[in-house]
Amino acid sequence: MGRAIALGVPLVAIAEIVVFVLVGTGIGYGWALLAVLAASFLGMMLLRREGMRAWRGFIAAANAGQHPGERVIDGIVGLGAGVLLTVPGFLTALAGLLLLTPPARSVARRGVQRWTERRVSAAVAGDLFGPRKVKVQRGAPDTDDAIEGEIV
Repeated sequence: MGRAIALGVPLVAIAEIVVFVLVGTGIGYGWALLAVLAASFLGMMLLRREGMRAWRGFIAAANAGQHPGERVIDGIVGLGAGVLLTVPGFLTALAGLLLLTPPARSVARRGVQRWTERRVSAAVAGDLFGPRKVKVQRGAPDTDDAIEGEIV
């Protein structure tokens, strides 16, 4: 994971510079700079709003005796969108705006929840997200996978 980040950050920076130059030559560098600054300002406002919303949702779920994990993850995804918008550049702003759409937000929430469940113990995951749902199929067990012998 560390290697991917170490490789990804410079690649994103180079891509952002290329896109900025292309947009700047198309609409003018002043307008391009203004658009990047507007996206960053929007990101800062979104960070504040999503942070407060996530905190209120967490407190409300905890006070109601519900599992706060879904509200926390929704807040994390919203904060991620805000961070992407705050980082100067068109590509990160586009990714942040995309993360604000309901379909992308839903996919991101599921991904963050799976990532979290893999990295914490089952007890912590149960406290955060509630009991896990298991799909059960009825029928005879597969004999190839069955262990033969006596159970002690």
